Amino acid sequence: MTDAILSVRNLETYYGPITAIRGVSFDVKPGQIVTILGANGAGKTTVLKSVCGAMEPQKGAVTFEGRSITRREPDWVARNGMAHVPEGREIFPFMTVKGNLLMGAYARKDKHEIERDIEMVYGYFPILRERAASAAGYLSGGQQQMLAIGRGLMARPKLMLLDEPSLGLSPLLTKEIFGIIRRLNQEQGVTMLLVEQNANMALKTAHYGYVLETGRIVLEGECDRLIENDDVREFYLGQKETAVRGKKRWKRTKRWR
Repeated sequence: MTDAILSVRNLETYYGPITAIRGVSFDVKPGQIVTILGANGAGKTTVLKSVCGAMEPQKGAVTFEGRSITRREPDWVARNGMAHVPEGREIFPFMTVKGNLLMGAYARKDKHEIERDIEMVYGYFPILRERAASAAGYLSGGQQQMLAIGRGLMARPKLMLLDEPSLGLSPLLTKEIFGIIRRLNQEQGVTMLLVEQNANMALKTAHYGYVLETGRIVLEGECDRLIENDDVREFYLGQKETAVRGKKRWKRTKRWR
């Protein structure tokens, strides 16, 4: 895919002697939301860490905007346009909310634009304006996730990596967060690579998806087609096709939930 902003080819990363991901290849086009789905332990977080430099892959190549970033240091990758919003938020709990947002812009040189971008973040997350002077550690889980995304936006990234944004959130907050993710993509043009266990929400949000199982990509496609795939329905959406009086219907199952 020649017009991809991010291309990953045959990536392999290990934890000691254990292979976490093997032969992983995928692309992200500018303006897309691309999702990587998978159960716990499938290797989703390892993929993101290998892309942004937080982990060093043993094999394969990562190309960002046409140049190799394989084995580059995370700070170099961040300075060159990639923002990583990690699993678990990893905010600075003793700093204020506004201080956390300013940390997201630490590498920027256009200082006169930073306050304007903080106002943009507040527009998407009004609660952060209300809590701007509060220590970030006192925010709720959902508010901390908003802050983590807002901090990533402050870098003005060309590509944002989102790791499990729904982790630990209620269904209502998950819906709100994903609604804002869609708006950021549509209104700000932010390209996103999203890894997520909540397959239903991810597939309704993203444009293109990959399914990761035990470190390998086993399925890919446009999200509106993946959501109709029988295996995706059964193993990731909790739906199973059964015959009822000569007709087909879907029933709930707890597998992979």
